[in-house]
Amino acid sequence: MTGEQLPGSPAPLVPPTPPAAPVPLEARLGYLLKHAQQRLTRASAEALAPFGVDGHELAVLAVLAAEYPLSQVEVAGRLGVDRTTMVALVDGLEDHGLVERRRSPQDRRKNIVELTAAGHDCLRQAELARRETERRFLAPLGEEAGAALVRALRVLVVGVGEGEE
Repeated sequence: MTGEQLPGSPAPLVPPTPPAAPVPLEARLGYLLKHAQQRLTRASAEALAPFGVDGHELAVLAVLAAEYPLSQVEVAGRLGVDRTTMVALVDGLEDHGLVERRRSPQDRRKNIVELTAAGHDCLRQAELARRETERRFLAPLGEEAGAALVRALRVLVVGVGEGEE
């Protein structure tokens, strides 16, 4: 026989292809990003604790400081959080005297949220702590590689490259 298969005969045995070697977790991008983010989150939480805010609350303060006046809904949109989460964040910040709500004079259905003097002070101090925490987190990479990582992640997350905006 020359290797031809006769009609009705069983298929020739072909050795199975060996499975690909599993990729170690430490080589998977998702695993690495998740665990790097968890480490940074823990370090940031420790750094922000003295100011009585967490990373989410600090983001609210930063958005409010960048543009005035904004409604709760507008802040939620910029942060990518739902309305319920936004209300809880603003409630907590308001309870600590860092923000205050008021009705919009142009649209009484909107709550405008503004930083108080204490909110501005908290933002300034907490931002310094956040930046220092990020600097220490990236330090093992060296300044140039750390900056390159931040630029690359920015391209992946917001689609903005160097010199664009």
